[in-house]
Amino acid sequence: MQQNKTQQDAMQQQELQKKGLQKTVQSIVIVGGGTAGWMTAAALSHFLSAQHYHITLIESDQIGTVGVGEATVPHIRYFNQTLGIDENEFIRQTNATYKLGIEFIDWGKLGDAYIHPFGIYGRTINDVSFHHYWLKAKLAGDSRPIGDYSLAVQAALQSKFSYPSANPESLASKYSYAFHIDASRYAQFLRTYAEQKGITRREGKIQQVNQCTDSGCITSVILDDGSTIGGDLFVDCSGFRGLLIEQTLQVGYDDWSQWLPCDRAIAVPSEKISPPLPYTKATAKAAGWQWRIPLQNRNGNGQVYCSHYVTEEQVAENLLASLDGKPLANLNHIRFTTGCRKKTWYKNCVAVGLSSGFLEPLESTSIYLIQMAITKLVEYFPRTQNDITLAEEFNRDMRLEYERVRDFLVLHYTATTRDDTEFWRYMRNMKKPASLDEKIALFVEQGHVMQYKKGMFLEPSWVAVYLGQGIVPKGYHPAVERLNKTELDSHMANLRAEINNYCTDMPPHSLAIEKHTNAMSNVWPPAALSLYEVFS
Repeated sequence: MQQNKTQQDAMQQQELQKKGLQKTVQSIVIVGGGTAGWMTAAALSHFLSAQHYHITLIESDQIGTVGVGEATVPHIRYFNQTLGIDENEFIRQTNATYKLGIEFIDWGKLGDAYIHPFGIYGRTINDVSFHHYWLKAKLAGDSRPIGDYSLAVQAALQSKFSYPSANPESLASKYSYAFHIDASRYAQFLRTYAEQKGITRREGKIQQVNQCTDSGCITSVILDDGSTIGGDLFVDCSGFRGLLIEQTLQVGYDDWSQWLPCDRAIAVPSEKISPPLPYTKATAKAAGWQWRIPLQNRNGNGQVYCSHYVTEEQVAENLLASLDGKPLANLNHIRFTTGCRKKTWYKNCVAVGLSSGFLEPLESTSIYLIQMAITKLVEYFPRTQNDITLAEEFNRDMRLEYERVRDFLVLHYTATTRDDTEFWRYMRNMKKPASLDEKIALFVEQGHVMQYKKGMFLEPSWVAVYLGQGIVPKGYHPAVERLNKTELDSHMANLRAEINNYCTDMPPHSLAIEKHTNAMSNVWPPAALSLYEVFS
């Protein structure tokens, strides 16, 4: 059915080209502000010539944003640095703190805790990943967790932070960092950036969307003041409702709630009562999980939950009771259906952010998926209005991103022995996506992690969750036997000592924030779009 629709679109495109109705893209309209809208506006204003393209962003101050995505992954550093944004200024403007990873509490079983770090474990030896050597030591009776061999984990636990080393041979170069940010302030920061580069902002609500009768492409939108704004390419950043991509173009939605059944969230900021930690906390609860995100001036808190197993009132009571400090706002209640649009680029409309799909923020992927959509849009930016070839390539890439993040999130829920609530009994016995079953089977057999070039999470991330939640391989790579027990013990002891020395020399996280927010020069290290460049 979908293939027939694609073939029909291709035939229609050819017919329009013959008639000379295939318009050149010159005017771009972004519908919606917030993080997605202003990240898009900032990037397009940077990459596209203001002499050849006119960009308009439409948003309404009367329409609120979801506003819970305050934790990021290291890729955001590449986005900011590509746009020429000073990282120290970004930290000042967004009340940011540094982030070395995410601590997961009570996921594998009650009482468990581990950190998923932005960095590797140990050192690769003879082209074999370190976790294979750790497995040999474990099977020989060494009970130390693999986190003991991660500089990012140990620095996080000691609330230390410093920039990674520029020396590629140093263990201190094998980790990265991200940020906890105020997403609303980040959007405002990028708005200032984009408007200085010529972006036009229009205040108003969209009352009507007009389409071309021949092509089906969107031609214009009509605002509540009666004005009409036309465009050649439209970017839908309207949030869950998908005003253009779904309500107008009706591309359809793939519901993934059979794998990720949580469908609600409650968020609230709270008073800061202690120095901020350099990591996010994700604590498993009776029917979902709770986040805690430390900013310079406050904490972000919230619970994601499944309404089939717990009531809104129960979650709200539990959330408020768990806050470190007093709440600073009313509870923000959010409803969602986990999944992805069947097409995120259709006709002359590209969906970015929540309008393209939603995956719960367990691994801080919301802003990452926005960034990837923008990166792909810039990469495949069309000359003409309805380029099906570019759109299909974009859709394949973004679908792969969503599916691989989905599998990683499902792993957290299903790699568990918890049976203390109905929710966890369901999750541990749930039928997983076939693609995830394949990954787990490969790791269980001999510690191998399925590698891929496209997709966010690399080998250390999968190892962190597998081992952190009790999925331990039957054995390790045979090449590990090249090291005898004495050599292995010595290597492991040297790694622990090296990591301890680096952590000792690091300043406390709070002092690092103070130093860098007061700095006026670009002293931070260059970032990479792919973490392969960081962890290799």
